[in-house]
Amino acid sequence: MNKTPLPKQFALDISHIPKVSLENYLPGKDRALISTLQDLSQSWHQQSKAAQNNPLNQRWIYWWGPEGSGRTHLLVAIANAAAQAGFDYFSLGPHEPTAWVRLEEKMNLLTESDIPSVITVDDVDRLDERLVGSLFRILNGVQASKAIHIFMVGKAAPAALEIREDLRTRLGWGLVFQTELLDDDAKIQALEQAAQARGLVLSPDVLPWLLSRFYRDMPNLMALMDALDAYSLETKRAVTLPLVRELLQP
Repeated sequence: MNKTPLPKQFALDISHIPKVSLENYLPGKDRALISTLQDLSQSWHQQSKAAQNNPLNQRWIYWWGPEGSGRTHLLVAIANAAAQAGFDYFSLGPHEPTAWVRLEEKMNLLTESDIPSVITVDDVDRLDERLVGSLFRILNGVQASKAIHIFMVGKAAPAALEIREDLRTRLGWGLVFQTELLDDDAKIQALEQAAQARGLVLSPDVLPWLLSRFYRDMPNLMALMDALDAYSLETKRAVTLPLVRELLQP
C-alpha cells in the first residue's frame, strides 16, 4: 500500500512544537540508555561534582539503531539538556564541516578546562574521510580531558561500521547502546503522549488509520503530529479522521 507523504507546502507553527527532551522520549526497550542519559543530565546541574569524578565511560557514549528508532531525538535531547545546564555544547554531523573546524580550534581550551562541555555527533557512519580524521583528533582530546562529554550515534554497532579501524575501535571505548524501533502499540502510546503534550485531543480512529496509511517511522509520524496541531489551530477544528484526510490530500 502506498504511504501518504506529509504535504511539503504546509507550514508548521513551530511555537506549538514541544522542545525535544529526554522526558518526551518513549523508551521502549531502550531504558538502560535513557536511564544513563537522565542520570548524566541531572548530574550536570551539580557542576562542581560533575568536574571531579568523571570516568571516561560516563563521558563517552555511542548508540546505534535503524532510521526511525529515536537515535537522533536522543542526541538533540542531550544537547538541549547541556544548553539548559549552561554548558558549551557542539553539535556535529556529516553536512556541517565548518562546525568541526570551529570545535577543533577550541579543543585545547576545552581539554584543559574543568568545566563540563558536551559534543554530539550524528550519523558517524556517513562522515567523509576528512571528518573521520577530525573525529579521531577530537576523541583524542576527549580522552585527555576531565570534563568533555561526547555522544555519538550511527546506524550499526562499532564493529559493523565501514570506517577506519582506529576510529571503529575508539567508538567502543565508552558505553555502547542500541536503539530499537517501536512496535505499533508503543508507537500509538508515543503519539498519544505527543498529542497530550501539544494539548491535542484525537478521535479514537485517527492513530490506527495513520499507522496503516502513513509512513510508520516515528520522525514522519511526529512531523505529522506537529502539522495536525497547527492545522487544527488554524481551522479551529478537532482532530478527527476527516480533518486528517483533508490535511493529507494532494
